[in-house]
Amino acid sequence: MSLVPGAVNFRDIGGLPAGRARTRSGVLYRSGNLAGVDELGAAAFRELGVRRVIDLRSDEEVAHAPSRLPDVETLRVPLFLGSVTSFFLEDVSLAQMYSALLERSGDRLVTAIRGILGAQPVVLHCTVGKDRTGVTIALALAAVGVDEDAVVEDYALTEQNLPSWRGDRTLARIRAAFPDAQHLEELATKSPAAVMRDLLRQVRAEHGSVAGFLRAHGMSDEEISELRRVLVEE
Repeated sequence: MSLVPGAVNFRDIGGLPAGRARTRSGVLYRSGNLAGVDELGAAAFRELGVRRVIDLRSDEEVAHAPSRLPDVETLRVPLFLGSVTSFFLEDVSLAQMYSALLERSGDRLVTAIRGILGAQPVVLHCTVGKDRTGVTIALALAAVGVDEDAVVEDYALTEQNLPSWRGDRTLARIRAAFPDAQHLEELATKSPAAVMRDLLRQVRAEHGSVAGFLRAHGMSDEEISELRRVLVEE
């Protein structure tokens, strides 16, 4: 059962190994959209003490499925430069989608990760909590020294968390719109560990480290140190 009724794929990133340390619990949560949060979910949200929500969705997605939340600060950082449907139209692979995020939205990824600072607990989410959320959380965790296996496993967990009824319904709807797409199922429902491992390898090859990627897109050493202080319990 979700920590917040009505929120799909909602989970705490606490307890992940970072060398001899661990990530703090009750500080950073990841989720799919919050449009289905009911009264019980709102009560659970308040119980968690969430102070900030970081919403990575586009204007169109927000208009279609507005969040239903108690009064809480929301920072909107749309990560896709263009519509979500463009990825299905272009029939890109999951790996290509993630590479496009790195290439086109590096500064926005930094803005989203910077949003974790200054107001915790924080919930970071997109529509499903798989791709935009998965990449952003993975970069944040890797930058502060969380073990790569743990980063990859946390990303891959989403595929298990998504209810089968949702995947079937989503696939049917998107397949009707893009009947010839080859990567549709992967884009809509999968979070393979190998894809995230390859992405982290790509970032290291191009920037030396994940922290190096964040620095290259505007994050300071002081902010990266603060991110580790916030997320990691020594």
